[in-house]
Amino acid sequence: MVNPFFKNCGPIKITEILNILNLSNNLIDPNFEVTNIDDLFNATHSDITFFHSKKYKDLAAKTKASFCITTKALKDELPKNCTPLVVDNVLVSTSIITSNFYPDSINDNYDQTCKNINETQFKDKVKYGKNVLLGKNVSIDINCFIGHNTIIEKNVSVGKNCSIGSNTIIRNSIIKDNVKILDNCVIGKKGFGFFPRKNNNLRYPHIGAVIIDDNCEIGCGSTIDRGSMSNTVIGKNTYLDNQIHIAHNVKIGQNSIIAGQVGIAGSSVLGENVRIGGQAGISGHLKIGSNVEIGGGSGVVKNIPDNSKVMGYPAKNFREFLKDNK
Repeated sequence: MVNPFFKNCGPIKITEILNILNLSNNLIDPNFEVTNIDDLFNATHSDITFFHSKKYKDLAAKTKASFCITTKALKDELPKNCTPLVVDNVLVSTSIITSNFYPDSINDNYDQTCKNINETQFKDKVKYGKNVLLGKNVSIDINCFIGHNTIIEKNVSVGKNCSIGSNTIIRNSIIKDNVKILDNCVIGKKGFGFFPRKNNNLRYPHIGAVIIDDNCEIGCGSTIDRGSMSNTVIGKNTYLDNQIHIAHNVKIGQNSIIAGQVGIAGSSVLGENVRIGGQAGISGHLKIGSNVEIGGGSGVVKNIPDNSKVMGYPAKNFREFLKDNK
């Protein structure tokens, strides 16, 4: 993943990474410099990656990374070009290494760079309400509207013909053309990623962005978390109703419609033309196919193939649901 917003403090020598993880390996060139940490699919020869679940063994077998944080049970799934770094807890170790590459990605304090829009280059280019604030590294294209009390914090790109409602906060996001974001939304803040500890929980860095493609609409009170190791993506012409939560790394295909109070947990991937009824929930790390319909109030806990219609908890084929609930 090419990260547009967070500064990469690499390269970091592999010996330093080994020291951080309390590991040793005399067969590794101590002068090897690791450029970045990335996921299995995107990592290159100069990168380190991580592999924590058999769900990703197909990606692991093809990774181009030179090093991989993993477990003893999974290390043999890696290709010869990738040296396993065996640890007890992959995600905790990955979090620690990511924090070394991207130390600014942990905290989401308020953006101290924000200025009133009247003090910026956009004062005569954008139609806006009262008390609108903009942070640094913000770009806004032509014919855009911004409502009252909205804050567009640092690291945001807004395309042409966009409308952003009142009382909305956006950061670390790429918003393309003809997008409507309604009132009271929070977009681009870090997701709910941490590891429980007795006295001080360990926060997982979120180095990704939110990407909202052309012609989308985001309903009032919705929250879209930025990605942790990849981006959170809303596909073209997708409409979200009010009070929806999209967690980190979720990817939604184009032409999808999602009704109110739906929650989609982290790293789930939805295909195109998906329809989801109100108050449905989708668990994390699932694959939902294209042309899928999910009935309101359903609980999805496993993958759903293309062209399916499901309902209930756990969600099942619609005809089976009707038969079981006569």
